[in-house]
Amino acid sequence: MIVRLETPGDVAAIRIVEEIAFGQSAEAQLVDDLRAAGDSVFSLVAVDDGTVVGHALFSRMEAPFPALALGPVAVLHEHRRTGFGSRLIRQGIARSEAAGWQGIFVLGDPAFYRRFGFDAGKASGFISPYAGPHLMALPVGRSELPTDTGIVQHAPAFAKLG
Repeated sequence: MIVRLETPGDVAAIRIVEEIAFGQSAEAQLVDDLRAAGDSVFSLVAVDDGTVVGHALFSRMEAPFPALALGPVAVLHEHRRTGFGSRLIRQGIARSEAAGWQGIFVLGDPAFYRRFGFDAGKASGFISPYAGPHLMALPVGRSELPTDTGIVQHAPAFAKLG
């Protein structure tokens, strides 16, 4: 298994992975909309035996410091619990740090994302339409975020998810 940056030839496979993993097309459409709006900063794919089996997208967001939004993250059902998702996220965090980003926000299952250092407490001081226990933050390259308050806004495409 390898994790690499998305290429134009991966777009159709990413859409299929997102639709199958989530059982609907909303997250696949989110990826397409983020890409079309220029809000995708980088997109990683997990490839097993020549087939795209996982995907993670890191997109622009407005925050009091340089920050990214992680999501969606999808792995085909038959490849879950094999490390594909973890490798996508870890490599995305490393790439974010190398590029100088100071934080990453994610909306998701706290039990899953805590293992990577995401913490709802670190996001709790921020004003967001997604504020709550599923909004988590991760300081990148340091132990704390540059500030623990302010307004954070995901790219406009996220509003379509409801």
